[in-house]
Amino acid sequence: MASAKKPSSGAPAPGDGEGPSEELGPRKLIRPSLAHVLKDQGGSRPAGGGRRVVPPEQTNAEAYYYLKQMQSKTAIVVRLVDGEELRGWIEWYDKDVIKLNRDHAPNLLIPKRSIKYLYKEEEERMHRKRRRPLPGAGPGTGGANGG
Repeated sequence: MASAKKPSSGAPAPGDGEGPSEELGPRKLIRPSLAHVLKDQGGSRPAGGGRRVVPPEQTNAEAYYYLKQMQSKTAIVVRLVDGEELRGWIEWYDKDVIKLNRDHAPNLLIPKRSIKYLYKEEEERMHRKRRRPLPGAGPGTGGANGG
């Protein structure tokens, strides 16, 4: 089968050493699919460029914490924005509020926007124990250090 040749139009003849030994037909552009290109770019994005991935709106960490404290009825200290401290345990929570049950006091429905922070009551006791010096161990008391 003979190869197709285009008629010469004043150009150097094939085989003269000036061009390719044989003229080829029309070239076809070979391009990968868009899906293939996007898949390849996904793992190798430049550190400074490209779009940043938006973090999820909710990580469920708050829900996990509340559920754990509710199940064990952990004694909680809630510090409000105005500085007031409330003590009790969390009975239930919602998107905007928590319900705090208290001994010998009315139960409270506290808006989350008014809560500065909260912590376990046992952490407060542990912190106090570490800060207090042991009795008889201070300087000049004749304690274990012989001061």
